[in-house]
Amino acid sequence: MASKINPHFSEELKKYGSVNFNACYNCGNCTAVCSLSTPEASFPREMVRLSALGLEEELKQSLKPWECYYCGECTTQCPQTANPGELMMSLRRWLTAKYDWTGLSGLLYRSLSLTITALLLVAAGVFFFARSTGFDAATLLHWGHLFEMMAIATVFLVIFVPNLLRMWYFSIVKNGVKAPLKSYITALSELFVQMFTQKRAKDCDEEDNFRWLEHLVLVFAYLSLLFTTVFLNWFGTENLFIILLGYLESFLVFVITIHFVSGRIKRNKALNKFSQPSDWLFVIWLLLMGLTAFMVRLFIDLQLLETNIWIHLIHLTVLAQWALIIVPFGKWTHFLYRSFGLYFARIKAMQES
Repeated sequence: MASKINPHFSEELKKYGSVNFNACYNCGNCTAVCSLSTPEASFPREMVRLSALGLEEELKQSLKPWECYYCGECTTQCPQTANPGELMMSLRRWLTAKYDWTGLSGLLYRSLSLTITALLLVAAGVFFFARSTGFDAATLLHWGHLFEMMAIATVFLVIFVPNLLRMWYFSIVKNGVKAPLKSYITALSELFVQMFTQKRAKDCDEEDNFRWLEHLVLVFAYLSLLFTTVFLNWFGTENLFIILLGYLESFLVFVITIHFVSGRIKRNKALNKFSQPSDWLFVIWLLLMGLTAFMVRLFIDLQLLETNIWIHLIHLTVLAQWALIIVPFGKWTHFLYRSFGLYFARIKAMQES
């Protein structure tokens, strides 16, 4: 059966941030400089051509956008300023919307006003809840900790598990890949290596290992802070080691995201030149997560929280917005989908070899 062509696909993709990809005249410069390109796979030119032709099904079944870590070489070397790197980023946003069974990811990616409205509604919900407790510090600390645990479980089970199954269906089942259970188990090492070390980023951008190192430290700092806050009850513990560990983790998250925000402001690299609202929200809220968590624990240790409950209200608001909007429906999901994308790609390669 011939593939269906969507003649309006380029217009749709613009809503996800694509920039001028139709200017491509198939010169091949992007493929020549891309470290992911092979004789068998014209990378990223294949994605450019499929996008220009509007072949949505082929794109939806592809895992190649997740293999790209946006080193920027293809965009820098493009004589037509077709920005293939930005196209790959746009395809990741578009794929995220296709995986999401709720449809909210697509709505939030396409509409800044809707995103702002959602953030304000969450902020209002936190305020009215805090007001119902009489702005009692102990009560808010208790419910804030409980909320984190509930949010993690709910988002994982209700959002991420169904979405990952949809991703698996599009990329594995619809591609006709019949992999035995053994292949899924054997390829698990690829999933964990990519998830925790971002090894592909290092391979993709060999001349800028500092960027890879920053991402590596940020991943471990963020996940460690999450574990320390939720499972070690950082705000409630009196264990000195846990307290100092939390300070270090939140400090690292804050410092690294400050550098990321600075890069987006300066637009000093290809990947920073066309930042979308979702990119800004991700780094700014991550920065605020690190900063406000650090400040709440500091106020607890200085015995200032009771008389300065506002700092915890700010932290709770940032936390709720992060957990309810940015993590399940924003750019944070790229961390998860990229890891599983490389995992599924490994499974496909095992069947083809």
